[in-house]
Amino acid sequence: MRIRKNAVITAVGGYVPDTVLSNHDLEKMVDTNNEWIVARTGIKERRIVNDPEIATSDMATYALKRLMEDGNVSPDEIDCVIVSTSTPDYVMVSTGSMVCEKAGLKNAWGIDTNAACSGFLYALTLGASMIESGRCKKVVVIGADKNSSIVNYTDRNTCILFGDGAGAVLLEQTEEPVGLMDSFFRTDGSGKENLIVTAGGSKFPASQATLDDKLHYVRQDGRVVFKAAIQGMTDTCNEVLKSNDLVSSQIDHLIPHQANLRIIQSVGEYLGLSTEQVKVNIDRYGNTTAATIPLCLWDFKDDFKYGDKMILTAFGAGFSWGATYLKWGKLREK
Repeated sequence: MRIRKNAVITAVGGYVPDTVLSNHDLEKMVDTNNEWIVARTGIKERRIVNDPEIATSDMATYALKRLMEDGNVSPDEIDCVIVSTSTPDYVMVSTGSMVCEKAGLKNAWGIDTNAACSGFLYALTLGASMIESGRCKKVVVIGADKNSSIVNYTDRNTCILFGDGAGAVLLEQTEEPVGLMDSFFRTDGSGKENLIVTAGGSKFPASQATLDDKLHYVRQDGRVVFKAAIQGMTDTCNEVLKSNDLVSSQIDHLIPHQANLRIIQSVGEYLGLSTEQVKVNIDRYGNTTAATIPLCLWDFKDDFKYGDKMILTAFGAGFSWGATYLKWGKLREK
C-alpha cells in the first residue's frame, strides 16, 4: 500500500508594524467616524509602516526570522521561499529573492506570486506540490503586503480597510495523516475592474497623467466585491467539504481572509459554523491582503491541536478565490 506523503505546516511566523492607525486617527484625515467603520467593516485599528526605508521584503523577512527562531530552523535548511504579494519592492526583482538575501538563505531560491488577497492560498498549494513531489524538503510560504504604499489616504472608501503586515509558514513532508489535504480554486478575470491598481504595469506605465489621475492607488467597488466574496468563499468551502465527505460540524477552525467582518460572518453563517469555529483578527490588523491568513495562523497557533480539521478560504482581486482543507500537524519546538 502506497503511503500518501503530505506537506504539513511545521512552523509559523508573523510581523506587523509598531505604528497603530486607529479609526479615531482616520477621523482626522477623512470624512468618517469610528462607529461607522466598526459597523461596516469590524475594523478598529490597523498597523502601518511608518518608516519609508521598510519595504514588503523587510516585513516578509521579519516574519521569516521569527519563524526560524521559534521553529529552530537554520537558514541553510530552507530550499525555497515563495512570497505572495501585490506590493513587491520592485517590478523586475522578485521580493522572494530579496527575502533570501536579507534572511541569509544561501541554499534557497525565491519567487513571487500575485493573486492579491487569495495569493497566500495559491502559493501554499504551489509550495505543497514541491514538498509532496520530493523536489524540496523545506519550503517557506509568505504572504506580505505594504498596503500603505498603494492606499490613497484621502479616499474614505479604501483607506479605512487596509493595513500592513506579513505572515509565514514552513512546509515539510510527512507520512502522518495531517497536512494539506485538498484545495479548490477559481478565477474570473472579468471582475478585475472592481478591485484594482490601474497604473504601474505594462498596460498603463507610470506617467505624469497616471500620477495626476491617482491611478497608482487601489480602488474598489465595495458592493460588487462584497457580494462576490461571500458567494465565492462559501461555494469553494462547500466544494472542499463535499469532495472530502465532510460536514461543517466536523470543521474545528475556519481561517477566512480578513477583508470585512460582515463578509466573514456571512460565510460562517452560510456554512453553518459557530462563531467559535471562525477565527477573526480583522479588528486589530484590518485587511493585510496576502498576509491575513498566515497572520491568523500565527495569531491563533496556540488554539490549534494535532489533527484539527481546518478550512482556509479567501477572495481577492482578479477576481481570485478558493478554499484549502488541511489537518493541523505538530509545530517544531524552539
